[in-house]
Amino acid sequence: MASEGESKPVMLVGIDDSEHSFYALEWAVEHFFVPHAPNFPFKLFVVHAKPSPTSAIGLAGPGAAEVLPYVEADLKKIALRVAEKAKEFCVSKSVEDITVEVIEGDARNVLCEAVEKHHGSILVLGSHGYGAIKRAVLGSVSDYCAHQAHCSVLIVKRPKVKH
Repeated sequence: MASEGESKPVMLVGIDDSEHSFYALEWAVEHFFVPHAPNFPFKLFVVHAKPSPTSAIGLAGPGAAEVLPYVEADLKKIALRVAEKAKEFCVSKSVEDITVEVIEGDARNVLCEAVEKHHGSILVLGSHGYGAIKRAVLGSVSDYCAHQAHCSVLIVKRPKVKH
């Protein structure tokens, strides 16, 4: 990979507060970092897209302005918790050279812009496993990024639990 003095390729992992995104982070660290310690093949960036308060409440009627500060405070707490959890996990696996970014905006745009900003080689995302209808209504961050990001995109799916 990269020798001393050369910069390493960049891996970005997009996370939110879902189990699916943390599974993707765990999978990436276990497969790309732990086996190569301490000579990691990538520089790791973990990116969390924090929704704006107005997008979180949607189209609200009268009284929405009074609620915005509370929604903003909750979104900041969630973002801080997500970032700390990601950092703690990576450090527990001896991956200490990690940059965690929290960027406000729509996850699709935030992740694709982060790939450009950091010259990413690979973007790792979790899959929520939505069906076709839910994906059509809600939109799929991983699907959007797979088509729009200017790097390889790895979508990590959690194994299904067999009953």
